[in-house]
Amino acid sequence: MMKRIFYIAIGLALLGSCVPASEFTQLSDKSNSLQGERDDLMAENEHLTVENREMRAKIDQVEEQQQKNIEDSIRIHKRVEDLEKEIAQLDRKYADLQSTHDALLRGNARETRRLLNELQTTQEDLTTKERLLRELEANVAGQRQDVNRLQAELEARNARLMEMEEMLYQKDRILDDLREKVAEALMGFEGQGLTVTRKNGKVYVSLDEKLLFKSGSTVVDPTGVQALRQLAQVLARNPEINIMIEGHTDDVPFRKGSSIKDNWDLSVMRATSIVRILLDGSGIDPIRLTVAGRGEFLPVDSAKTTEARRKNRRTEIILSPDLSEVFRILEL
Repeated sequence: MMKRIFYIAIGLALLGSCVPASEFTQLSDKSNSLQGERDDLMAENEHLTVENREMRAKIDQVEEQQQKNIEDSIRIHKRVEDLEKEIAQLDRKYADLQSTHDALLRGNARETRRLLNELQTTQEDLTTKERLLRELEANVAGQRQDVNRLQAELEARNARLMEMEEMLYQKDRILDDLREKVAEALMGFEGQGLTVTRKNGKVYVSLDEKLLFKSGSTVVDPTGVQALRQLAQVLARNPEINIMIEGHTDDVPFRKGSSIKDNWDLSVMRATSIVRILLDGSGIDPIRLTVAGRGEFLPVDSAKTTEARRKNRRTEIILSPDLSEVFRILEL
């Protein structure tokens, strides 16, 4: 476009003036030369423009890299400061450790002696504990033998206990059977001052004075003799039963000059009279019988009335099973 304008300008100049041909040729060559230079300059300018843009891009890259380098430098500087602080702290710690190490080295001998003393004490304690352990093991072995022995004794005692319980059960059955037999044998005398009861593992045959004796007498009335003979038949058929005859009186004292000295005398003599009747022709072994006189000192009614004194004047025949086998078992 610029070239075309240039040629038009040349033509107009030529038309407006008369220029010789040689000069025109020179001018034309010079114009062509200038145009060539211009083209070269234009090309160089474009090249320089491209280089300039490339250079600007490089400058931007360099500036960006420089900014990064600055930031990295700041960060590295900060890291260096932190590391210097850490190094300072490590130096102080090292100094402290070195001081502690030196102190330990200085006190190493003393600490070694202390540790050796502790080791020796620990060894002595260990030896003592081992000795105690052996003693305890020996004691445990002995105790185990004792336990086995006690276990055997316990089993034996349990066996004896079971045997004794069985015997007591049999004794209870014997007493129940005996009470029924005695009550049956003496049935006709109930209501006449005779009672049959069971208590404290024994059978009690209680006979009032009116059934056996006249007041102050030691001679048994015929009705009482009949009752005692019927009782003797039952006792004869139960040889395992022990018999105790207890005489009891009221608290009225005897008159002076009487053949019976006191209530003790009366209670014993009445019990003896009953024993003779029980033994007469019954076949009862006399060793089974025991006579006791309680006098006035075991009343059933302690009131000072006529009725109370009547109840206290009694004879009790106490029947109990032979417990010698039970006692033998208990003594084992």
